[in-house]
Amino acid sequence: MMNATKGFSGPTTGQSAVSTRARRLTYPVALIGGLAGTLLLGGCAELAGQLTGPSGDVTVSDPVRITRSGFLSDYQRLTKAPGGDGALCWRNPEVDLKRYDKVLITRILVSLKADQQEAVDPTDLKALVDYFHNALSKSLKPQMQIVTQPGPGVLVLRIELTNLVPTQVSRSLAGTAIPYGFVAEAASGPASGRPAGSTPYLGETGIEMQFLDGASNVVLGECADTQIGRKYAADIDAGAAAATNTWIKGYMSSFQSWSYARDAFDKWSLQIADRLAVLRGVKPR
Repeated sequence: MMNATKGFSGPTTGQSAVSTRARRLTYPVALIGGLAGTLLLGGCAELAGQLTGPSGDVTVSDPVRITRSGFLSDYQRLTKAPGGDGALCWRNPEVDLKRYDKVLITRILVSLKADQQEAVDPTDLKALVDYFHNALSKSLKPQMQIVTQPGPGVLVLRIELTNLVPTQVSRSLAGTAIPYGFVAEAASGPASGRPAGSTPYLGETGIEMQFLDGASNVVLGECADTQIGRKYAADIDAGAAAATNTWIKGYMSSFQSWSYARDAFDKWSLQIADRLAVLRGVKPR
């Protein structure tokens, strides 16, 4: 229901490429110097709130890491969905979603690998689950009544967290302490098979979702996605304001263990609400 190489040829081309790269990195170098001191002094969350608002580009879908835990009924029919940057979804095309004006968000389930379970503090996990539930409620409430019981006209939303990896904050701090270290970091995402702007130590958050009829319990749609964090804007030259906002917020998030998970929850909540608005023929948020 939701809807994501360059060559080198000869000395002249190489010189041009280096020159262009230098111009692209001039602004981030200056900004890192100013932000790093504030971050190390503990002003990360406050500064992030002052400088930036929500940015859907802070996390990005990574199809390679999308899970298949067994939570969904049929993974073979999932395809890349509209309204998402890489999420895989399926929807019964015969269902008229205008029939649903209420939504039940069931208790969010968690199914993690053993090593991930050991890495997540139970208190943090509860806080993350509560955060996601609240984000969904906030995004859906303007268009649908939030209810606690299934029934006619109720769309039931079932969610399972299937991938939850915190950001390795110590590695992010270490990279910042090295002059121009971000140049290598910015290239490490694609080098490790990850989307541009990410680095190998940033967090991952995966979900699988089902949409069911509240009266019959029939599956109406299913989705799966894994979002990973972006510490750097994918392209500094592409839309200065948007790229800068993505860069700043992504940079801030890289200094908090679970900030990228919350970013992903916010993104999914808005995508779900927007897609449902389109399918139900109502005004989006």
